[in-house]
Amino acid sequence: MSRQPIRIGARGSKLSLAQSGLMQARIAAALGAGPDDIESFAQLIPIVTSGDRIQDRRLMEIGGKGLFTKEIEEALIEGRIDCAIHSLKDMPAELPPGLVLAAVPEREDPRDAFISHFAERLEDLPKGARLGTASLRRQAQALNVRPDLEIVMLRGNVDTRLAKLERGEADAILLAQSGLNRLGLGHLPRSWLDPIAAPPAPGQGALVIETRAEDVDLPWLQAVRCQATTLAVAAERGALYALEGSCRTAVGAYARLEGLTLTMIVEALTPDGAHRFRREGSVTLSSLDATDQARALGLELGGAVRVEGGPALILTE
Repeated sequence: MSRQPIRIGARGSKLSLAQSGLMQARIAAALGAGPDDIESFAQLIPIVTSGDRIQDRRLMEIGGKGLFTKEIEEALIEGRIDCAIHSLKDMPAELPPGLVLAAVPEREDPRDAFISHFAERLEDLPKGARLGTASLRRQAQALNVRPDLEIVMLRGNVDTRLAKLERGEADAILLAQSGLNRLGLGHLPRSWLDPIAAPPAPGQGALVIETRAEDVDLPWLQAVRCQATTLAVAAERGALYALEGSCRTAVGAYARLEGLTLTMIVEALTPDGAHRFRREGSVTLSSLDATDQARALGLELGGAVRVEGGPALILTE
């Protein structure tokens, strides 16, 4: 009997296609495909987003994280694709009506990677060195440790950023280790930021499958979910929501599950890195409502950080 393959929407960047290819294989296997029969069970549909087209400005200047998902989510709502693969850290705190984050597989390395041709660590950069990043969180965390650094706005895909480093447009850059690993470039970093001392973006290192709400319980989605990762990122996205996280706020969150105990750290910084607000906490999860408990922990810690930091956390320029 013939069957229609699952149509998977994804950004057209090299990293997105690499990540989506990994999930394409997982989805096809969950549907019963063999290694040589992936395409007949799951097809990749590349979609160019506004965030991919506009590379010369910060996201906050052109509409925020949603520009990486807008066109893909429109295709999902209109039924032109059946699901979408995203980097979870690129997902806004709120989704369009009718869409859900249906499945999160095992998380990759969540840390930020430090890459430079002459310095081993961020702390080793010479006074006034240029650090390339387009992330307000990475900027604020770096300036908190090294207020003398010059921040160079560095957008583009991984290859573009590495090329800019090679050309000397920055003395060092920060990238997600997970993306480097998925591109086969995991050997490039000289060191890594400690995820406790400098929490990554909520959900960093995790991929997510977005679907229409009515499809959330399909068996193939259940087959690719990782419970430990799902709980950790539920907490982190709870903090993101509480802090109204966007490209105008420097928010980091990192949760980890050990047995039944979920431990979490949340922080937000003023954009110049001068002030840092942190909260840590943990919860013992029950089997019945573990996801709700995890999200509640994130909401609680994120809410406390927001109250303490107040309006100073939001970039107004």
